[in-house]
Amino acid sequence: MSWQHLKDSSVELGWDFYGPVILFVVLCFLGVPVWAAIGATAVSMLVLSGVLPLSLVGESLFDGIDAFALTAVPLFILTGDVLVRTGLSRKFLDIAEALTCWTKGGFGSATVLVCGMFSAISGSDAAGAAAVGRMTIDRLVASGYPRPYACALVAAGACTGILIPPSIAYIVIGLVLGISASTLFQAALIPGIIILVSILTTNIVMNRVHAYESGGQITGGDWFGNVVRAIRSGWYAFLVPGIIFYGIFSGSLTPTEAGATAVVVTIVIGFVLGTLKLSDFPSMLVSSAKVNGVILPIIAFSLPFAQTLAALGVPQGFVYAVTSLTENSYILILLMIAILIAAGCVMETTPNIVILAPILKPLADEIGMNEIQFCVMMITSLGVGFITPPLGLNLFVVSGLTGESVLKIAVRAVPFVFFMLIVVLLIAYVPAVSTTLLPASYK
Repeated sequence: MSWQHLKDSSVELGWDFYGPVILFVVLCFLGVPVWAAIGATAVSMLVLSGVLPLSLVGESLFDGIDAFALTAVPLFILTGDVLVRTGLSRKFLDIAEALTCWTKGGFGSATVLVCGMFSAISGSDAAGAAAVGRMTIDRLVASGYPRPYACALVAAGACTGILIPPSIAYIVIGLVLGISASTLFQAALIPGIIILVSILTTNIVMNRVHAYESGGQITGGDWFGNVVRAIRSGWYAFLVPGIIFYGIFSGSLTPTEAGATAVVVTIVIGFVLGTLKLSDFPSMLVSSAKVNGVILPIIAFSLPFAQTLAALGVPQGFVYAVTSLTENSYILILLMIAILIAAGCVMETTPNIVILAPILKPLADEIGMNEIQFCVMMITSLGVGFITPPLGLNLFVVSGLTGESVLKIAVRAVPFVFFMLIVVLLIAYVPAVSTTLLPASYK
């Protein structure tokens, strides 16, 4: 591979870039909302550099959120909220427990499975950690798991919220890079399942080593009977993920249409069961709006920020700087993974995507990485950050539920981080993991 064209197009960056970057770091350190920090950084870059007219900001803010695909974000968030209020999430737990009750560590495995089931609907890791944590942590402790480990198990399982489609993170990165969210959902299915299996396997191994939970005394006939009874009791809960997956993967529904259909079906089931009332709607809508209100301003300010970076030549400058250190594509991939994991440790997924995706994708293009593979690798790498200090979001969610120390939970999460990193490397170096389900034109 020839890198000469990169050396011939190096970019010199000055204080019109570094000054605003320092401002961004300071604002984040002071606790300023990320969307405001991104907006202030973009405006200061435009003022100092003059590369683009300042009037661009107003137009770009509107363009940044004027996308049909973004409508899916509040719909999936609302679906997850309705799922909890109608009690359907508990049906998932009953079925997951029936499936795993024959094994040692059965309830721990059921907890991981229900995290995956919830992820296949809500697309949000924090929502999954909160919903599943409320249902399972006390029971995990009663089953013999230390409380810090029980919290770590839920936090790790909930990481699948952004890794198993439908995922808000894939909608955002698709919007930022101009890639179909439906295509990304298809690509993410196998990696998401592998991550789920890795967390499941880690728990089984840890349970074998430490003998946290006994169980496994149910015979084959009893197990089958338990599964049948659980499915009969809660089969309708699977209508929601079934509609989402069939609609998206068959191509008959866009992610937005699938999200809207899922909301309606979940609400209808709630009314039929009598677990949902009209009086519940105001609080549900307010709760979902609060979550959506965190995400959309970040996306809105990302477009002027990305345009400013592109005008200053930052992506080209980054590629030149990195390839000046080494031309080995394997090392460059490791470097990208390290950057993403480090970023995931200190900042949430959405700002990481809007800031890093436009910068790292040119490097991925230069080393010949498939753009779909790059997106899956990026989201999976960022997902590891949800259970790593200092700002692992899931750690704080489960800590808030239980009062357990974040540091104690993080220590217990180390085995899960290790196995998730192995999956990240698998995705990064084996393209087939993320492209197997895609049409030939994407491979």
